[in-house]
Amino acid sequence: MTTLLQHVDRWRSNPLFGQMLRFGIAGGLSTVLYSAVYLPLTLYVFERQHAVYAVPFAFAVAVTAGFFLHSRWSFKGHGTGARGAAQQVQFVLVQASGMALNALITWIGTAKLGYPGWVPLLPAIVLATGMTFVLNRYLVFK
Repeated sequence: MTTLLQHVDRWRSNPLFGQMLRFGIAGGLSTVLYSAVYLPLTLYVFERQHAVYAVPFAFAVAVTAGFFLHSRWSFKGHGTGARGAAQQVQFVLVQASGMALNALITWIGTAKLGYPGWVPLLPAIVLATGMTFVLNRYLVFK
């Protein structure tokens, strides 16, 4: 039991672990916002084979909230703290790469495999989240 508590203390004192935890929480909030836009569009607006059309709308909402959450909380105190238009552009580009991966997975799942719009949501979010954490940490908030 002591060993487990020692591991927990080491994790808590590790800045990378703190960033990952905050990124996960902020990402979870962004995901809820994304889903709140994406799911109604795929259920009521776009046909199943066109569910990918909902991705840009959901992305716009989630990326806006995500920038404020990640820049002011997830990566607070990390790197030089240089902010400005260049950082915002980098953030949008990183998030756009996540959106592209998300859209690809959504398209494959719905248009090619015929699944309902909600099925590709989990693998798309998991893969895009991992990729965007690494890119944000090492490129945007360095």
